[in-house]
Amino acid sequence: MGDTFIRHIALLGFEKRFVPSQHYVYMFLVKWQDLSEKVVYRRFTEIYEFHKMLKEMFPIEAGDINPQNRIIPHLPAPRWFDGQRVAESRQGTLTEYCNVLMSLPVKISRCPHLLNFFQVRPDDLKLPTDSQVKKPETYLVPKDKSITDITGPIILQTYRAIADFEKTSGSQMALATGDVVDVVEKSESGWWFCQMKTKRGWVPASYLEPLDSPDETEDPEPNYEGEPYVSIKAYTAQMEDEVSLQEGEAIEVIHKLLDGWWVIRKNDITGYFPSMYLQKSGQDIAQAQRQIKSRGAPPRRSSIRNAHSIHQRSRKRLSQDTYRRNSVRFLEQRRRQARPGPRRAGSPRRARPRLGPSIRSKSLNTTQAGGAEDCVHFGS
Repeated sequence: MGDTFIRHIALLGFEKRFVPSQHYVYMFLVKWQDLSEKVVYRRFTEIYEFHKMLKEMFPIEAGDINPQNRIIPHLPAPRWFDGQRVAESRQGTLTEYCNVLMSLPVKISRCPHLLNFFQVRPDDLKLPTDSQVKKPETYLVPKDKSITDITGPIILQTYRAIADFEKTSGSQMALATGDVVDVVEKSESGWWFCQMKTKRGWVPASYLEPLDSPDETEDPEPNYEGEPYVSIKAYTAQMEDEVSLQEGEAIEVIHKLLDGWWVIRKNDITGYFPSMYLQKSGQDIAQAQRQIKSRGAPPRRSSIRNAHSIHQRSRKRLSQDTYRRNSVRFLEQRRRQARPGPRRAGSPRRARPRLGPSIRSKSLNTTQAGGAEDCVHFGS
């Protein structure tokens, strides 16, 4: 199987804990060579002790012999009192520290001292019990923002499992109908990182529902202008409302749904496609392909049998016919806007382009079957 090593270390944020006394721990998502992903919790004092030992093991690379030879990153010493402001301010330093660690020569980045420090410990699997007076406060590093702009405190969102889910890999977490979980991270892939008592792992979002509403309220509205994406893995449609693509095909995403199945458009065709198999042009696909190999596309909500919701009415979702009609309307409007302006006097009349039979029939169906409740109107 080859040597064990860490591919990447990402800082997720930190927790303010109150048992046995108030203290702070940092949350790291550690990605290993076997594609497993583990969350570990470390105090800053532990990280600093690890850092000092690493310098002793590699004195040349630590600059102890010649400061010009130092490649091991610097890390400030702990303070006498570590408050919340200090915990927040260290996150940028720790993020940079981990990035540099992973870029060091193999003899350092894969040494037993580093691998052992980031291995999962029994304490990493012990989550606070319901009997504790006060649960930890979680502070997550926001995505696409400055590392110094910290959110919090964050009360993790609570969801309920609508059906049994059997895990297929060590990085996933099994669920039984009615299980209540806290969601740590929502990935666009449709896999969410959750925790429940002493368990943690990735869970398909399609198996979860919020406790306080029938369905998610944060799905963005359809964007019929579309975002350009490229398929990085072939997929053959399993249902009538899905789209088949070969690897490398260019499409447009018109609706990003939280369960990891996005509505895409290829020419005049719309349908569902797994978001894990899509990526914007020009981005590195290596990490995305590793996720595909590790977890694959999550199941769709419509494919789950014996699903039991606690809500009497579910949120009405757009039908595939509505997606198609509104997409065709937008494409026709865009074609009209792209046509040249009024012809000048004396200029020859240009023949008006005619719609093909498939689009013309769809336009007739739109007029006959279109309902006011699901139509989207576009400005001129």
